[in-house]
Amino acid sequence: MTEHPHGAPPEPGSQWYDGEAGPLVRPYALTGGRTQPGPSGVRFDLIALVTLDPGAPRLDDTVLGPEHRALIDLCRPETQSVAELAADTDLPVGVIRVLLGDLLELGCVTVSRPVPPAQLPDERILREVIEGLRAL
Repeated sequence: MTEHPHGAPPEPGSQWYDGEAGPLVRPYALTGGRTQPGPSGVRFDLIALVTLDPGAPRLDDTVLGPEHRALIDLCRPETQSVAELAADTDLPVGVIRVLLGDLLELGCVTVSRPVPPAQLPDERILREVIEGLRAL
């Protein structure tokens, strides 16, 4: 047994926590070493909106980890963006994307992707519409 610097043995589990840095669980441990959000290859933009699917199957704790449950709990009251979920869970965005991929494949959440800028109407057209409405 390794002697603690202050003479007392470390408490069980304390090797996984640092007072200043917090939990020492690496991101790849939370995703099982995965870096991509599942075989579907879905890309989660930071502003993609995640909503809890009301018809989602009830899954027990053997299927979902605590991080998955935290994401579900955050999406339960209202739709959240990927960036908000990362901030609220204090997890890296890459980890959030992988976990959301799991939840999407299990049918727990739906994701609405933002409209690409190329598909948005031109600002000039919008100004002309506003001017036309004002003229009425």
